[in-house]
Amino acid sequence: MIGKTISHYKILEKLGEGGMGVVYKAEDTKLKRFVALKFLPSNLTQDPEAKQRFVKEAQAASALQHANICTIHEINETDDGQLYISMEYLDGKTLKERIKEAKLTVEETIDIINQIAQGLEKAHKKGIVHRDIKPANIIVTDDGVVKIVDFGLAKLTGQTKLTKTGSTLGTVAYMSPEQAQGKDIDYRTDIWSLGVIFFELLTGDNPFKGEYEQAVIYSILNEEPVPLSKVNPAVTLPLEGIVLHSLAKRLPDRYQSLEDLRVDLKAFMEGQKPIRTRVVRHQLFRLRMVFVYIGLGLLLLMIGSNIGGIRDRIFSVSGYSGRIVRLAVLPFVNLSNNTEEEYFSDGITQEMINELGRLHPEGLSVIGRTSVMRYKNTNTPVDQIGQELGVDYILEGSIQREAERVRIMAELVKVKDETTLWGESFDREISGILTLQSEVARKLANALTLKLLPDEERRLTSARTVNPEAHDLYLKGTMHWNRLTEKDLDIAEYYFEQALNLDSTYAPIYEGLAAVWSAQQQMGFMTMKEAGPRATEFALRAIAIDPNSAHGHFAIALNKAWIQWDWEGAKPSWERTLELIPNNATVQVYYANYLALTGKLNQVFRHSELAVKLDPFNALIHGMHAANLNYIPRYEDAEAAARTALRLQPDLSIAKSNFIRALLGQKKFDEVIALRKQGFADDPELLSAYERGLSEGGYRSAERRIAEIYEAWYRKGGKILRAQTVGGEYFEAGDYELAISWFEKALENHEGNLPYITRPHYYNILKSYPAYLDILRGMGVPVEW
Repeated sequence: MIGKTISHYKILEKLGEGGMGVVYKAEDTKLKRFVALKFLPSNLTQDPEAKQRFVKEAQAASALQHANICTIHEINETDDGQLYISMEYLDGKTLKERIKEAKLTVEETIDIINQIAQGLEKAHKKGIVHRDIKPANIIVTDDGVVKIVDFGLAKLTGQTKLTKTGSTLGTVAYMSPEQAQGKDIDYRTDIWSLGVIFFELLTGDNPFKGEYEQAVIYSILNEEPVPLSKVNPAVTLPLEGIVLHSLAKRLPDRYQSLEDLRVDLKAFMEGQKPIRTRVVRHQLFRLRMVFVYIGLGLLLLMIGSNIGGIRDRIFSVSGYSGRIVRLAVLPFVNLSNNTEEEYFSDGITQEMINELGRLHPEGLSVIGRTSVMRYKNTNTPVDQIGQELGVDYILEGSIQREAERVRIMAELVKVKDETTLWGESFDREISGILTLQSEVARKLANALTLKLLPDEERRLTSARTVNPEAHDLYLKGTMHWNRLTEKDLDIAEYYFEQALNLDSTYAPIYEGLAAVWSAQQQMGFMTMKEAGPRATEFALRAIAIDPNSAHGHFAIALNKAWIQWDWEGAKPSWERTLELIPNNATVQVYYANYLALTGKLNQVFRHSELAVKLDPFNALIHGMHAANLNYIPRYEDAEAAARTALRLQPDLSIAKSNFIRALLGQKKFDEVIALRKQGFADDPELLSAYERGLSEGGYRSAERRIAEIYEAWYRKGGKILRAQTVGGEYFEAGDYELAISWFEKALENHEGNLPYITRPHYYNILKSYPAYLDILRGMGVPVEW
């Protein structure tokens, strides 16, 4: 077969062979891409059942469009009647090969299991049971994306069986008890197989073994796996419970859906107790015997139940109680007679969020400003707020300023039963406002039984006094900065500069100026070259005054990465920023983007998802989350994130662009065309050109028409100022060499967003072009992913 051309596929090399197919790597000579071709073995071409199963595989998999499922392009047959499936070619290794290489960490294992679960969940929602989930049918790409392949044994709900009742299909070691017995199966058989893989990834060995197949089946039906913690000390009891719950022999005792499994995995990763896991009976017996043997049964029971706060007192020695408390600081109510004082109450709210966000980050998670401000001047019930934000506690209160004094009333409410755990009033001179905020933070930590670390205690007790007028100007500047319009950013800059004239030693003012210049670039009002140096200048001045200036370090990280393209040089600033304010959603989502640009794709999702949890109603966070998901790539999830962002802010450009990219990744061209026409509605020239291109040759012809207009605008120095934009349009038009020539021009111009041509959307096609790889080297980003 090597060297032959079948249809428009030139066969290059053999990739593998199994009982139901032979797989080759081939070149699609029409679309200039690599594909994998799976042929039904010649000895089965006359077998009607084998042919039917082969066709069924293509039908089952082609119905599934998901980032964690291998994409099927078409099914066809050769001139001599040999069936073949054309599918996505994946650079990577099977999970079977990965297991042989080295034992994975717990975090890596959970990431892989979670990705497999997401793909299978999609299949299950479409009524498809895979029935042959095993490491050999899972591919981990070089960029860390997990792909499920081989739906040859898939069962469609309600479908006529292709095998006789009582027969078994699949690989014995990964069969569920009901599958091994030839009984009817449903989605839970895939959950069992996933549990076997989970066990194997954590231990390097299969939970059910035997010298021959019948011995393995006996083990599956009658024996229990060895305790995971004995094989791998890194496996904790909650994690072992999740694995064993997947491997419950009785169907009612097993996870009932992959969504339940994924909920428990998330809870475990967040340090919470998995809510659906039940340790099966044999484990409870074994655990009780261990407790009796070591004489700690009663003590462990008290610790587990936190009787009298004993768990908190024992584990708070290290400063961390082992639980994560989620808190929302609602907008402080302005009790002053002057409605123009709203900026003051809102500013204090934001400062309290910032202060608490830095407090005990391992045990306290604080919701971001944008999400809590939606409850300003509303009567939303506490339980509803708790449900919408996913928090356990709410800090609410009021603020009143009179002359040079300020009074704050603060109250901590437990969402579950709406009881007040703590409340107190504070009356201070405005110059002591930072000390007042530190007192509130300490009292709140005490109410939540959070043991503060020595460094946290020192920071809270060393709060400085402020110049009241300078602080007031700083809060006004902050109010205008949060609006992020060009006019408001200019006003914010004015207030910050006036504040500096009164107090040049207050680091947050410099942070505010750095934020203004960063926003000028981010919102497209200035180029990176114009705004970057000023942002860096003010960030460095903030750090010079206060080495713990978190937003100063953040501005440096952004500047080094996106402006200087000094990716390695940005790393220390990122690490310091995350150390100081890990609860900041903006930091987390941009750090995820930095990880994507530097090729650390397997870490992107964790940080990006955390950002969404920290500020769930922030449109920009969801828009950036969509961008990060497109990088992994998880196009279906990216589409959902972009839709959420656009619901919150319909005109958000980053959400619009990443919505389109997610749709392109799923090949939803009709939806893309509709969105493009909608975007051109206000420009008759573009809309006319696009519609003319569609009539001439469809999507690519339409994109070429737009590219030609953009090129003309660029050369005239008019509406389009970035060569990268022109190159992106030629890429969509399918003219890759011309696109690269424009990207080369963008490299000469040092255009700030050029690193984003490393997205899989571009990389998977352009990586075979040496000139494209030279551009990547010129930006200092990874050439190989």
